[in-house]
Amino acid sequence: MPTPESLRARVPADWWVPEFSHPRVRALMTGRAGGVSAAPFDRFNLRTGLGDAPAAVQENRARLHAIVGRPTQLLVQVHGVAVHVLDRVAATDEDLPVADAVVTEASCAACEIQVADCLPVLFAHVGGRAVGAAHAGWRGLAGGVLEATLAHVCRLADAPPGDIECWLGPCIGPARFEVGADVLRAFGATPEAPGSGFQADLPGKWLADLPALARQRLHATGVAHLHGNDGTQVWCTLSQPQRYFSYRHAHAGRTGRMAALIWLD
Repeated sequence: MPTPESLRARVPADWWVPEFSHPRVRALMTGRAGGVSAAPFDRFNLRTGLGDAPAAVQENRARLHAIVGRPTQLLVQVHGVAVHVLDRVAATDEDLPVADAVVTEASCAACEIQVADCLPVLFAHVGGRAVGAAHAGWRGLAGGVLEATLAHVCRLADAPPGDIECWLGPCIGPARFEVGADVLRAFGATPEAPGSGFQADLPGKWLADLPALARQRLHATGVAHLHGNDGTQVWCTLSQPQRYFSYRHAHAGRTGRMAALIWLD
């Protein structure tokens, strides 16, 4: 059974290896390092259909699977709130689930979501009975993707929210994520009363704090164990384009995708 230490020894130094309390739970968050893709997808792009060479993506994914030690379930992510329950890996790309979160109680495959500025959130039952991963851009976050993912993990584990741990990964940071009034309203806020997740910026613009908004929503559901992204610059994808893929930093959005993964040994 791989340990967090053995995983760290096998991955580039700037990848994240989140730790959870139960020894069955393993997790990874990739960065740009370690792959074979050419610019502007350099180097560890994990998504086809973006303009990267298919052979390069295939090699990167083969390296990822060798590290994880099992296949991973890709999703067709649409900034929604649907949750896929994983019991087998889709055989072809045409069979990929349309969802923005994936959960499982099985050890045959890893849950994988992909990001390039959006917030990845990993979930694990403290007793190691179920895990999940969610893709939380502002639309999915406002729509309830974290609450939906948590409900599925709780159901699989037969446990309350207080028994679920969450790790928030890197995303566009609160000093860089400029939004308009439509985003405030999606979270039930207004320009007159933006709340603690938003800070006034230029006229008609606010800076949104995705990690803080996610923490608020998870705390409200009863989750007590929250780790990872605290909103500081080390976690900001837009501020560190050499370490992270960033859709907002890239020219015309041409950039790769990172993966946040969680699985059960």
